[in-house]
Amino acid sequence: MAHREPANGAEDGVLLLQRGWIHRLVESARGVTDHPVLEAVARVGLIAYGVLHLLIGWLAAQLARGSARTDADQTGALQAVAGTPGGTVLLWLIGLGMLGLALWQAGEVLLWWRGLLDRRHVLRTAFVCAKCLAKAAVYAVLGATGLLFALGLEYEADERLRELTGETLEVPGGAALVLLVAAGVVAVGLYTLVRGLTGGFMKDIDLPTAPDRWEPVIEAVGRVGYVAKGVAFGLVGVLLWQAAATADVSTATGLDGAMTAIASVDAGPWLLGAVAAGFAAFGVYALARARYPDRDPST
Repeated sequence: MAHREPANGAEDGVLLLQRGWIHRLVESARGVTDHPVLEAVARVGLIAYGVLHLLIGWLAAQLARGSARTDADQTGALQAVAGTPGGTVLLWLIGLGMLGLALWQAGEVLLWWRGLLDRRHVLRTAFVCAKCLAKAAVYAVLGATGLLFALGLEYEADERLRELTGETLEVPGGAALVLLVAAGVVAVGLYTLVRGLTGGFMKDIDLPTAPDRWEPVIEAVGRVGYVAKGVAFGLVGVLLWQAAATADVSTATGLDGAMTAIASVDAGPWLLGAVAAGFAAFGVYALARARYPDRDPST
């Protein structure tokens, strides 16, 4: 049979042209996500992220003291903001800032996409891209929730989670799906815990621009914050797993449910007080990250 070298050459040429077009498109998008205006908006989002965690820590401390009218989660924090003078304006700033932060964080994928074409680095690149997109998704959800509150459309995360879990359990294979999600949440909690124990979160700080005397402080509060968040979110996954295993959606609760579960055990107020301090510490770390931001996990 005749060789088809010209055809292969033509295919390779088309592939090169396609890659060149993709490269130009990615570079243009990268220019948008690296724009100083977007970075400034992302800093506002990081400040909002830190303030929300400070508020969650404060609400968790109130719960530890026996308050039964406190939602120690993101929606509770947004409700607290809404109740302050100028709360609506602050909610708009939080929502738009968090959405800008989501776009800025997602832009990191545009720096790593070439690795997906390299078989030697495809797994590591895929992990880094997934991590960046997961962070961006969290920021985007918080931003959208903030805008809902700014519009006066309050959103109860725990109630919605229970409803969604109940609806999922009613469909064929729903229990397996909820178990899979629960396992994923536990994995995120463990990853967050390990990141706190190892100090891997310091990659998100632009250390060359941070004063040397502040680095130990930033690392200390970050470690405490990440460990507390890892424990809390791991417990969220465990409660979700229990809901799927027992078909009892009442245990399918978010962060507030996990805080309540901690408070209900022996020495619960002390344990919850420690978790509250951890969330407040994470808030301080997030504020430091807003001052010295770095989104590149390769540094």
